[in-house]
Amino acid sequence: MRKILVIGSGKSASYLIKYLLDHSVKENLLIIVGDINFSHAKKLTNNHENAQAIMLDVFDKQSRESAIQNADIVVSMLPARFHIEVAKDCITFNKNMVTASYVSDEMHALDKAAKDKGLVFMNEIGVDPGIDHMSAMKVIDKIRAKGGKMLLFESFTGGLVAPESDNNLWNYKFTWNPRNVVVAGQGGAAKFLQEGTYKYIPYNRLFRRTEFLDVEGYGRFEAYANRDSLKYQSVYGLENIKTLYRGTMRRVGFSRAWNMFVQLGMTDDSYTIEDSENMSYRDFVNSFLPYSPTDSVELKFRYQLKIDQDDIIWDKLIELDLFSSKKMVELKQATPAQILQKILMDSWALAEDDKDMIVMYHKFGYELDGKKHQIDSTMVTIGEDDTYTAMSKTVGLPVAIATLAVLNKTITTPGVQIPITKEVYGPILEELEKYDITFKEYDVPYLGYNQLHV
Repeated sequence: MRKILVIGSGKSASYLIKYLLDHSVKENLLIIVGDINFSHAKKLTNNHENAQAIMLDVFDKQSRESAIQNADIVVSMLPARFHIEVAKDCITFNKNMVTASYVSDEMHALDKAAKDKGLVFMNEIGVDPGIDHMSAMKVIDKIRAKGGKMLLFESFTGGLVAPESDNNLWNYKFTWNPRNVVVAGQGGAAKFLQEGTYKYIPYNRLFRRTEFLDVEGYGRFEAYANRDSLKYQSVYGLENIKTLYRGTMRRVGFSRAWNMFVQLGMTDDSYTIEDSENMSYRDFVNSFLPYSPTDSVELKFRYQLKIDQDDIIWDKLIELDLFSSKKMVELKQATPAQILQKILMDSWALAEDDKDMIVMYHKFGYELDGKKHQIDSTMVTIGEDDTYTAMSKTVGLPVAIATLAVLNKTITTPGVQIPITKEVYGPILEELEKYDITFKEYDVPYLGYNQLHV
């Protein structure tokens, strides 16, 4: 049997493993799922006759190398910072590799070695990045084939809670790694192009520079800029484009409320808080506020952030039990971001029967035969429950489909790459449509970059 090693069985792996198991008989596959949490790997393999769960610590060199040597292809579903050791082993043992993560500098440095050995290292083949690349390039290539010249490209994605499970004031629950949500936008200013002008938004202003998007049947959303939209300008072949903007979608009002945490410093992950394990949530909040012998924590918070008595933001903060003197942090030497994550997990974890939602929105502006045109393209996917989520579906299915394509040699171009060629995106998007991951395209008037849509 052909052996596929999947390293990591976290939130995004459920659909990936299910798809591979569903195809295991026809494709003669043995799916080996390795995780440091053996019980979780065992749960997702579900005692399938063509599956094997193994205990795998990626930092244990001997067991990692042994597992990789034993595989025909390796899928890494680890956090992005852990891919590189796996990738180096794949070079050493001549194994193709697939990940859903952004191409890091360390991964890119392996491009020549992968090409020299004829190995495919497919990255950014999840949802964002992944489905966004593929669906965007499909339309861009179609426009170019007609002789069109690209003027504008905007792309937005959101991992949100589905309307039927939307029961908190934030209109949000965690559908993937909570840490990534808490520290989103840090590490440098957001960079993008608008009407031929370079624009920058520093982190402290990121959540107050949003724009609105309307998705048919699902209402209104807001979007804030991703950190570096310009990195895909040359990758997509958009060197002469006037507007290039990539952003993250939330329900309207989320960003203004989240900005409270940013302004106080609660999302900082660069230092630890003394005696954090003995703090209550109230103590944690108070540590960011001035001392007063008389004013309450609530009063100081309102005053520092200028929150009016009837502001919905206050209700959102109360809903999180942010000022509780009974709930304890219980984390040793924790950073502010780690403590905030724990507080939010109390309220934003998906319940067993909760459904999540992935929303994607592209805008393509182009010129053809002297006239300006625009295509808007949207995709919405709803999850089944807290295991088979829309997030795991839209991340895991493209990874699984690409893995089989590499294994079956329908994707053969070697090197470290992302899915922007027709060889890759064509068959994968076609297969995704069988699982109701489809885009609706609309011809709309071209307005250029125009927040007010007038």
